[in-house]
Amino acid sequence: MQGIIYLVATPIGNLEDITLRAIRILKEVDIIVAEDTRQTLKLLNHLEVSKPLISFHRHSTTDKKEDIINKVKEGKNIALVSDAGTPVISDPGEEIVKRALEENIKVIPIPGACALISGLIASGIDAKEFTFLGFLPLNKKTRKEKLNELREIRNTAILYEAPHKIMETLKDLKEVTDKRKIVLAREITKIHEEYITGTAEELLEKLKEPKGEFVIIIDKAEKEKENVFDEMTIEEHYKYYEKFGYSKKDIIKQIAKDRKVKKDEIYKKFI
Repeated sequence: MQGIIYLVATPIGNLEDITLRAIRILKEVDIIVAEDTRQTLKLLNHLEVSKPLISFHRHSTTDKKEDIINKVKEGKNIALVSDAGTPVISDPGEEIVKRALEENIKVIPIPGACALISGLIASGIDAKEFTFLGFLPLNKKTRKEKLNELREIRNTAILYEAPHKIMETLKDLKEVTDKRKIVLAREITKIHEEYITGTAEELLEKLKEPKGEFVIIIDKAEKEKENVFDEMTIEEHYKYYEKFGYSKKDIIKQIAKDRKVKKDEIYKKFI
């Protein structure tokens, strides 16, 4: 009989933030699959849990993934955890879950701490509807595309960011979020937990020592997308996309899409 994969949420800082069910599952499973076994071992030692550990991270091979799946097919019960918080969210464990479901392996979530939800509920920003974008891409082209996507999101938006990249990200957000309110939640559940509020421009001034992992919560836009572009001249619209490094062809294509007109109509204005 096949085993089961349990997706076990772990603390994001404070070690008390783990459920009784999660502790029981960690004690009962045969194997624990972790992103960083050294990090997970600290938690297991605290909980007095001793189990075989297998690492699975974003650089792990397909063979490693198949080895984990085969162990479950052989009848082993596995707990999948991330370094902190809920596994699969911005986490390589997603690949294991997808593969498990292809093999009709039972996957059971064990709920618990989640940084994006914790940051959102304490931010004071509208939580009725939100879009989670995870980490912005490192690749310049895909990063520009993601930032442009963020520009078009009208509801609350949430990002993750590392301390050494937060200033660069705030500079990018300054260009796409206008005067939208942003809350930086850092060191959530830890001793130096902090929530810093302001526009991207203001936060660049306020954030002197960018330490700790960040959750970035961006307030919903006040205006509809069409109204924002209608207030721009064609030249302003062009310059808006130009600063992101788009080619002339791509800019014209995007302007036509935004204004719901034919590309030729926009192209003629820039000949």
